[in-house]
Amino acid sequence: MLYYNPIPYFCASLILKTVFLKIYFASDFHLGIPDHASSLKREKMLVKWLNEVCSDATAIYLMGDVFDFWFEYKTVVPKGFTRLLGKLAEITDSGVPVYLFRGNHDIWAFDYFAQEVGLQLHREAVIREWNGKRFFLAHGDGLGPGDKGYKFLKKVFEFRPNQWLFRWLHPDIGTRLALFFSRKSRYANVARDTKQIAGEGGIDMSRERLFDFAGEYLKKDPSINYFIFGHRHIPINMPLGADSRFINLGDWITNFSYAVFDGEELKLMTFKTGKPELIRPVNSGLQH
Repeated sequence: MLYYNPIPYFCASLILKTVFLKIYFASDFHLGIPDHASSLKREKMLVKWLNEVCSDATAIYLMGDVFDFWFEYKTVVPKGFTRLLGKLAEITDSGVPVYLFRGNHDIWAFDYFAQEVGLQLHREAVIREWNGKRFFLAHGDGLGPGDKGYKFLKKVFEFRPNQWLFRWLHPDIGTRLALFFSRKSRYANVARDTKQIAGEGGIDMSRERLFDFAGEYLKKDPSINYFIFGHRHIPINMPLGADSRFINLGDWITNFSYAVFDGEELKLMTFKTGKPELIRPVNSGLQH
C-alpha cells in the first residue's frame, strides 16, 4: 500500500514533493579506515546513496559503527567526515528524521550529533511499528549468548570515570591509539564471522549469536515481524519464524548494503554499483 505524506518537505534539491512511505536502514560504514583515500571514496558513495534515498524517505536509521572510531572531547571531535555530516544535517533540516544507534566502534558518541547535525541518538535496542509491522532494531553488539570478553569490555568503555581519564590524553595520541586497537579488533572479528556463517555451502546460522538472540526473543514476543541488526558485516535476509524475518544489514566496506521498508515489504539491497540492486532473500536450505 502506498502512503501519502501530508506534510511536503524539501530534501537536497529544495523541490516540493509528494512522497511514499519508505524507511531506510544502513549500518557499519566504518569511515576512517583503512586509510584516508579509501575511506573518502566510500564516504562519497554513501553521500550519493543518501542523495538518492532522501527524496522518498520518511525516516533513515543508521544502525551503528558509522565511524571506525569516534570520541567527543569537550571542544574537539575527530577530523574529517564533513561530506557525510553536512549531508545528514541537510536531510534533518529538511524535516526527515535520521536516527543513529551507537555501535561498538562509536560507543563514545554523546551529544555532538544531536546538537550539530540533528540526529536522534539511540543507545539501546528499540521496538517500532509501521503499518501493522513490528520491528526490533539494534546494532547487535553484546546481544545473544557468549562473547563474555566483549560484554565486559563494553562495561569498561561505558564506565564514566574511564571516559574522563581518556579525555586527558591528547587527541593526537588518544585517537591514534584507539584506531590501532579498533582496526585490529575489526579485521579479526570480520574474518571470524565470515568463516563461521558465510563459508562454503551457504549460510550456516548455527553459531550466529544474533540469530539465537532473535529466536529466543521471538518466543517471548511473537509479535515481532522483523529483527534488524548491524554489527556482523554480512547481509542476511532470512526467515526466523512463520511471520518473522532476521535481517543483518551487512556493511559499507565491501557490500554497500542497506534495507528499505515500503510499507508492505522489507527488502535488502546493495548500492555497490552506484544504483539500487536487490539482494535475494534466503528462504530455504538453512543450516541449523
